[in-house]
Amino acid sequence: MIKLRKYLHAAIAGFGAAIMVSSAAAQDADRPRLHTNESYIAKVTRTDTLAINDPMAVFAYVHGSLPERVKVYPTENHYYFAFVHNGTRYAGNIKIDARLRDKGKVMFVYYEEQATWLDDTPGTELILDMSRGVTVDKVEPLAYRLTYRGKSVVFALNDLSQVRPPTKALAPDEQFIGPIFDESAVRFFLVFNAKLKLFHYILDETVNPADVFVPAAAANSRILIGKRTGFAVYRDHHRDRKILIGVYEGNVLTNNYFDGPFDQIPDNFIEGGSFRQAILAVEPDLKGKIDRYGGFADGSRYVVAPYMQYRSPKNLEIFHRCATSLRIPPASYYRCFVLVPGQEHGANARPLAMQRNSR
Repeated sequence: MIKLRKYLHAAIAGFGAAIMVSSAAAQDADRPRLHTNESYIAKVTRTDTLAINDPMAVFAYVHGSLPERVKVYPTENHYYFAFVHNGTRYAGNIKIDARLRDKGKVMFVYYEEQATWLDDTPGTELILDMSRGVTVDKVEPLAYRLTYRGKSVVFALNDLSQVRPPTKALAPDEQFIGPIFDESAVRFFLVFNAKLKLFHYILDETVNPADVFVPAAAANSRILIGKRTGFAVYRDHHRDRKILIGVYEGNVLTNNYFDGPFDQIPDNFIEGGSFRQAILAVEPDLKGKIDRYGGFADGSRYVVAPYMQYRSPKNLEIFHRCATSLRIPPASYYRCFVLVPGQEHGANARPLAMQRNSR
């Protein structure tokens, strides 16, 4: 009986120790990751032998460094990466392009990370398929396996097929184009106003936004700016929602994760020709020139970016002045949150509703 108690006590002690280790591991998993200057210096000062001018060598390095399955969060299906090579930081992506993947092709891009104080250096972009030894196989409705040199990686695309905006978040004349998961981790709804012929990005608040939005100015709680992303949104006067009105210009110039959702169109969730028809309502001259994804024959795409590239939070005040102006007809209210492509941004910007012949 005494011997049995000893075994029992030992088992209980071991079980307790296992719980403590498991609890400690769980606690560590809940903590933020620590990044040190020491590790940064070690990374930028080390030398390596990667053949940076050989695209297939770089692809082999990137692909070979990935686990067997990865998650592609952004809705235009870019799997982004970055690395430091002999003191220079490079960035790029493997794009599981909706127009190419079922043809056994994917896009691969990499370039020296852009800096505002230097001219951009040419990047490398190529299409990978069997001709380069890369096979692309569909293994699930939203998952593709890329195989190269005997190594396979499954790219699981972000399934947002059940995501819809709340009914109260849409204006009567608006059509939901699709859900957007930006590379910044902020989610939006892309909507099209058929009556006014304009697009909006609406902040998706059915989940907790991956940012903290604070008033741009103490005197105005309508304009909010994300602390992490710099995304600026406007609290709609007429319905419970926030409209994207600006992204910080510095982020656009450096082409980082916070340059705006224009490059994350919800390709996997566009219904039929709805997006193309919306674009043609705005730009009738593009009939016959774009596909259902808004893509041109040369691989470029129609850009949906109705928001401002702001240089100072003060630049954003023009949206509020427009939205509260007695000179703007109520029917033109939502034109207050759209800038015409190619027009002035920053201090001299004027929303569509404040321009002549726009009403």
